[in-house]
Amino acid sequence: MRVLLYGGSFNPPHLGHVDALRAAAEALCPQEILVIPASIPPHKQMADGSPAPEERLRLCRLAFASVPGAAVSDLEMRREGKSYTVDTLREISAKKPGAELYFLVGTDMLSSMELWYEFREIFSLCTLAALPRNEGEETALSAQADALREKYGARIVLIPKAPLPMDSTSLRSSLCDRLGRERLPEEVYGEIIRRRYYGAKPDLAWLREKAYAWLKPRRIPHVRGCEQEAVRLAAVWNEDAGEAAEAAILHDITKKLSYEEQLQLMEKYDIMSDAAELSEPKLLHARTGACVARELFGVSDRVFGAIEWHTTGRPGMSVLEEIIYLADFTEPTRDFPGLEKVRALTDRSLRQAMIEALRLSMQEVRSRGAEPHSRSEKTLEWLLETEE
Repeated sequence: MRVLLYGGSFNPPHLGHVDALRAAAEALCPQEILVIPASIPPHKQMADGSPAPEERLRLCRLAFASVPGAAVSDLEMRREGKSYTVDTLREISAKKPGAELYFLVGTDMLSSMELWYEFREIFSLCTLAALPRNEGEETALSAQADALREKYGARIVLIPKAPLPMDSTSLRSSLCDRLGRERLPEEVYGEIIRRRYYGAKPDLAWLREKAYAWLKPRRIPHVRGCEQEAVRLAAVWNEDAGEAAEAAILHDITKKLSYEEQLQLMEKYDIMSDAAELSEPKLLHARTGACVARELFGVSDRVFGAIEWHTTGRPGMSVLEEIIYLADFTEPTRDFPGLEKVRALTDRSLRQAMIEALRLSMQEVRSRGAEPHSRSEKTLEWLLETEE
């Protein structure tokens, strides 16, 4: 029985890892494939913001699900201390007597093999399946394999493969800059964003794609316009344009849901509300939308608040919250009496623009024979008391 083993920190598991495993599986035709994430890698420190071992295990299960026959094992997660490869090979050899073990390594791992803990026993327990990580490494890889064969009698097979160059360090860094999506399996990227591992921030094109799927088609132009205006106002008022874009893209994510569905979400997220809010269904989507945005996309507290208060406002609003309220109110597809005055004010004074926008909004509510939410009235009072 031939067993292919693939170990590493997988921090995070990316398309290069998946591509390498597929290539080795095609070349070796193993009867069993085990991916074994390390709990505590012995050769390097885990980067700041890295997921816990069990969370990397979950990411690996998402990443390698597309490789036929591959199973992700928690063998090293269950073992205390550092995850030495020799211990893993001993354990698997004991459980699978007579199995032919192949351990997948890249150029860098093969080059440093003599530094590994009890590396001579590693050579006796398995055949190394080596493949290049980057273009142009084939000659060096072959030379290193020959040297280890001659010096230690190591069994090494070279996997013919066109490399898919990727490195986890640069990938982790790029995730903080809303980049790197194309280097990760879709499910892994979604989970990294949801949990905000590595300080990751979502690629905005990806976020739009996910958010727009929640919207009625006729609402998409409004959301696009809101994002456009939010990013513009963020630049004017020295706010984070990325967070403004996130809040704008997600602000209406639950808008199309029915009243009953809104109530179900209120219960799910244990959102406290009042009779006035419950009697005005269109107010509920801001509260539920903030919670859905956090659950699906891991938004920050600042973005959460900007979504939550974009319909009524609240006393003590942050600058980002005011920007999203006003972007929603003034975006380019809007057209109603008094709007141009608010638009003009947004570049001069957010406070004055908010006062005018709230007055117009409350006036529109009263024109329908209803009463504005008390939170809007209190917000207006707060704004007037603190007016510049």
